[in-house]
Amino acid sequence: MFIQTLPSENEDRMQFLPGRQVMIKGSVSFEDAEEARLKSPLASRLFDIPGIRAVELDEESVTITKIPTSENGALWIQLKPMVLAAVMDHYMAGMPVLNGSADEVSLENYSPADMEIVNAVRTLVEERIRPQLLDDGGDISFKSYDPTEGLIVLEMDSSGLNTPAFGTQIKIENTVKHFMPAVTRVKFDRMQVESDIVNGDRPGLNTPEAETIRVLLETRINPAIAAHGGVINLIDIQGEIAYVEMAGGCQGCGMADATLKQGVEVEIKKAVPAIETVLDVTDHAGGANPYYVG
Repeated sequence: MFIQTLPSENEDRMQFLPGRQVMIKGSVSFEDAEEARLKSPLASRLFDIPGIRAVELDEESVTITKIPTSENGALWIQLKPMVLAAVMDHYMAGMPVLNGSADEVSLENYSPADMEIVNAVRTLVEERIRPQLLDDGGDISFKSYDPTEGLIVLEMDSSGLNTPAFGTQIKIENTVKHFMPAVTRVKFDRMQVESDIVNGDRPGLNTPEAETIRVLLETRINPAIAAHGGVINLIDIQGEIAYVEMAGGCQGCGMADATLKQGVEVEIKKAVPAIETVLDVTDHAGGANPYYVG
């Protein structure tokens, strides 16, 4: 992730451009850390940096106002790396910019014409796409629409899918674009399911290491094994051990152990050096159609 910075005429203000959408439309400013903690995970994370006086969020940038050096404030050379790290961590964690549902936060910002597209996509997702995904063990919901790019963002829970998530996403994107010609691209964000929010009995899934592994699985590993009908899901992280499940065509496959040890484990350990072991918890003798039984 590359974040550009733009100084302003006011030496205590600096603009940060993360190269992706920040707000759907409009802008919001925070000068109080407590208000930020109630309304914006991103602003809250930034106010945790000592020396931040105000945070402004707009459609494509984050503007920081720092405490002046005349008031014993820090220099930008000290603050800038911390702001860059905070913005990057926010997006890597997959948190929303503002708290609240899509209805509460962003729908009021759409024009009437854009709202027609939003409502049509939401209906398509709820009536045609989501029922099929629920049957396959997943879930999906509308998140946002960027009319300037024709971009629809959907939140998707693929952790329980019986079919490869990569192939499913392609089918969903083709469906949306077929019925909605104004949409040129569909992006999939990870859905924050209830077990993630309350941590459940697997707090290891709510760590930066888990997020890195999930991104690796979804963008590199699962697309590679999708041709064989396989999919690999992260089940938990405990200490230096990552637990995965090999589903679809990988379940019961005679090459499953080789795939894990020679491919998946190598890639995971390279992406997350803290992980020393990757263990397969798959019931390879179970399932509806395993490659072997016994």
